[in-house]
Amino acid sequence: MPDRILVQRAVDGDTSAFGEIVRRHSSLVRAYVYRIVGSVADTDDVVQDAFVTAWKQLPTLRDPSAVRSWLMRIAGREALALATRNSREDALDDAVLPPTSHAQPERAAIQNDRLAALSRALDRLKEDQRRCWLLREVAELSYAEIAEEMNMTDSTVRGLLARARASIAIEMEGWR
Repeated sequence: MPDRILVQRAVDGDTSAFGEIVRRHSSLVRAYVYRIVGSVADTDDVVQDAFVTAWKQLPTLRDPSAVRSWLMRIAGREALALATRNSREDALDDAVLPPTSHAQPERAAIQNDRLAALSRALDRLKEDQRRCWLLREVAELSYAEIAEEMNMTDSTVRGLLARARASIAIEMEGWR
């Protein structure tokens, strides 16, 4: 069933339709929030708050087919508010994911080192560059959606992303 129909049903009070929206989009929302807040406990709190906010504000959603990007914006605002409140400089330090049980130890170690290097590269970016990069690469928002979320023009978003990508490419040169 398309998102737009689920949204329409959820607006009419169908909690199972909203549950399906949550099920469809929660893993992407969680990954995005985790990259911002850097801890599983904070991620759980932020994601829960974001979906509660979404449930309350669902009738205000103008384009039901854009529910994914709308959820990402809500989650992003919640995550950034928490990160700001906590004033955590090391928000991305523990972004290394545990290896899967079927992964070979050497391959898992290399992957963890690569993720740690990416996390350090992201930490070195200016806040607006990091946020643009996360919205584009993790949340998969369009340039227009990022511009709207960050209250800037598309060309500013493109410039920030270009600088972020160039910085990350330099930082990650050893991993090519």
